[in-house]
Amino acid sequence: MKTRSPFLNSITEYMFLRQYSLRTIETYLKWITSYIHFHNKRHPASMGDTEVEQYLEHLALSANVAPRTQATALNSLSFLYKHIVKKELSLNLNFARSKKQSKLPIVMTPEEVRLLMAHLNKRYYLISGLMYGSGLRVMEAVQLRVQDIDFDYKSIRVWNGKGNKNRIVTLASELIPLLRNQILQVDEYLQLDLKNEQFAGVWMPHALAKKYPSANKSLAWQYLFPSHQLSADPETGEIRRHHFHHSCVRKEVKKAVRAAGLTKPITPHTFRHSFATHLLQNGADIRTVQAQLGHSDVKTTQIYTHVLQQGANGVVSPLSKLL
Repeated sequence: MKTRSPFLNSITEYMFLRQYSLRTIETYLKWITSYIHFHNKRHPASMGDTEVEQYLEHLALSANVAPRTQATALNSLSFLYKHIVKKELSLNLNFARSKKQSKLPIVMTPEEVRLLMAHLNKRYYLISGLMYGSGLRVMEAVQLRVQDIDFDYKSIRVWNGKGNKNRIVTLASELIPLLRNQILQVDEYLQLDLKNEQFAGVWMPHALAKKYPSANKSLAWQYLFPSHQLSADPETGEIRRHHFHHSCVRKEVKKAVRAAGLTKPITPHTFRHSFATHLLQNGADIRTVQAQLGHSDVKTTQIYTHVLQQGANGVVSPLSKLL
């Protein structure tokens, strides 16, 4: 973790003890820090509804953030005042809402997916194959455990996805040989780690760690995409082998995009967008796609039907009639 003030460190410790994910901790601290700096480093306890309203208006009118970003900032500050300051914000905050329009998702053609993946090395090819073949988010892919792969039913179990939801998604049979080979590599790492007296096993959710105290050193619980190096657990200081950092995937995909000569603004999340769009394009029912993506509301999934309704898929150009 970065060096922070004692106040921010106390928030970090509070969230660690209550088992918030590292990503959530980083996100909340980012917005809390920004809020404090916006008000010239005043302590949040000396501020309240008015200062929060001013900050959120600044995000909407000056920073021009998206509605979802403004909502994340509000969630972070609501957490701050409810759990840390112990002075809850009003439910009727009055501030300008961000009206920045959400963009339609960027989608690759099947040929672009094939070309991009051809420029990825074996490990990142597999991660990208899972994002495109199963509609996984990048964090869902890197956090997979060996036991989450069900070869018999050609499926993947996704635990605690966005919104803490669990789901089962399809597994492309073409990835099975690569996955089996990847698990062999995970086992090689594990056998080396077990010889290290300092190795404390892989991180496990606290309740399961207590219920199955030896499971953290079993192959089934190891991350499918382990880091190349052992590292200290930021919460306990124990030596563990964590999973790939999602930023590594972003860098490799960006590098492959350049190498493939693609001009679209492609990120790892573009694989998920492409998965959904191509499923619908091939005749899949929107409810099926919704379940695969883990969307609570079908309206979220319908954004992909808007992509298909653009251009030749929806409206015939008058120029085509003319020529």
